[in-house]
Amino acid sequence: MRGPDEQTKDMFSYLSPEQRVRQDHPLRAIRRMTDDVLRSLSPRFTKMYSDIGRPSIPPEQLLRALLLQALYTIRSERLLMEEIDYSVLFRWFIGLSMDDPIWSPTVFSKNRDRLLKADVASAFFDAVLNQARDAALLSDEHFTVDGTLLEAWASLKSFQRKDAGPPPPPPPDDPGNPTVNFHGEKRKNDTHASTTDPDALLYRKGQGKEAKLAYLGHVLLDNRYGLVANVCATAATGTAEREAALDLLKPARHAKTVAGDKNYDVASFVADVRELEITPHVAQKAQSAIDGRTTRHAGYAISQRKRKLVEQVFGWMKTVGGLRTLRHRGGELVDWIVTFTAAAYNLIRLRTHLAMA
Repeated sequence: MRGPDEQTKDMFSYLSPEQRVRQDHPLRAIRRMTDDVLRSLSPRFTKMYSDIGRPSIPPEQLLRALLLQALYTIRSERLLMEEIDYSVLFRWFIGLSMDDPIWSPTVFSKNRDRLLKADVASAFFDAVLNQARDAALLSDEHFTVDGTLLEAWASLKSFQRKDAGPPPPPPPDDPGNPTVNFHGEKRKNDTHASTTDPDALLYRKGQGKEAKLAYLGHVLLDNRYGLVANVCATAATGTAEREAALDLLKPARHAKTVAGDKNYDVASFVADVRELEITPHVAQKAQSAIDGRTTRHAGYAISQRKRKLVEQVFGWMKTVGGLRTLRHRGGELVDWIVTFTAAAYNLIRLRTHLAMA
């Protein structure tokens, strides 16, 4: 018998969002770990807000929403609010009932400074690492370090001379996106800056590659379990990868080896790493700063094989986490979102490792 195609305007249900999400859904394990992290951060959240005034949207719900944005590759906060509005799964993960009103997208803009000032991303990242450490899923001996280019949210048309006067009136062809002719003009970071994002620098990955306004993201990877042990974002300079690598290694007091690509095969970097009492397992150039005293050991070959796992981190953060082209401006905010996205990656890795345990 053919069923009738009748649509009702109202929906009445006696099931909660908790009952509608199946018990083996992958988000359940992530929700449990996230709730443990947020409970540990509750004292920090309390200090962020005044004791008087109108109650705000709980920071726990804001962070769960940002986590969904990274996990499901949602390109904007306005689209995120739309997804939450009609998704029972998203409402359950955030902690909203079916009848709770959806926030304005500007909620994130207004609360971003508060989350940034309290350094919530770093605290969230550290709390996730503590869970991995408690589950014996974080090694402290063998690591890989690497960096990647993150394209800034700024147009090359905004990269203008620092000593230039007020911009001329836009040509009549398109006032919103005027035609700009840079032919014959040498543009350098010393003399030019972006009017849209002054912290972004002009950077080129290699010979024959186009220059882009960019930041650099840096990761210290645990070779054994593939978790991000430390992370940061810096300005895009030629030495930033090696400088950031040393900063990421300093808290790793028990590290024994660190792998890296040929960009780290520099005498000064190798010497600095050895001062930290860590053996540099970097890929060799034709004229290398390391020799057979390092490469003859079997651990060097293992490090060279394991160091390629870091590309999985960058691949996920760019394709899934949405960091191929940044959605935020300013060095501090870019570092915040890169750290939070790395924490999201660790949550996925932890879910997989715990399921296999």
